[in-house]
Amino acid sequence: MLNSVSSLDRTDITILRVLQAEGRISNVELSDRVHLSPPATLARVRRLEEEGYISGYAAMLNREKLGHDNLALIEIALELHQHERIAEVLDRLVAMPEVLECYHVTGEYDYMIKVSTVNNRALDHFIATRLIPLPGIARIHTSIVLKALKQTTQLDLPEP
Repeated sequence: MLNSVSSLDRTDITILRVLQAEGRISNVELSDRVHLSPPATLARVRRLEEEGYISGYAAMLNREKLGHDNLALIEIALELHQHERIAEVLDRLVAMPEVLECYHVTGEYDYMIKVSTVNNRALDHFIATRLIPLPGIARIHTSIVLKALKQTTQLDLPEP
């Protein structure tokens, strides 16, 4: 079932806006911001979680401080056309810890992955030993990110 933002009221939207910007905010502080009691606020947050509007909470780590100086966007074209084989390749691909994100895309390539490695040598090793050996890979195109101009996980929600 698809959820719709139209089924959310102003308070729900405000809760989502605050939580996506300040995921560690206490329930008491959140309840002050949305002008509800803490139990009512907590009930709304739990409902938003249960209905799938909030899919999880995570800390945003600094890649560079942790030694992951290389970020690459890799486009992959498959030569496979059997659904079972494609599913097998994709299962192996998304299980790789270097792969941060994986998208099925339109255009010349079938998939795009975002990969984090410690350096170019590690990226080369990842491509040569993990990616190329996957069965059914027809072509790979790699772009190395020189500088991230914008990185966010915050969605543009309507004004409450």
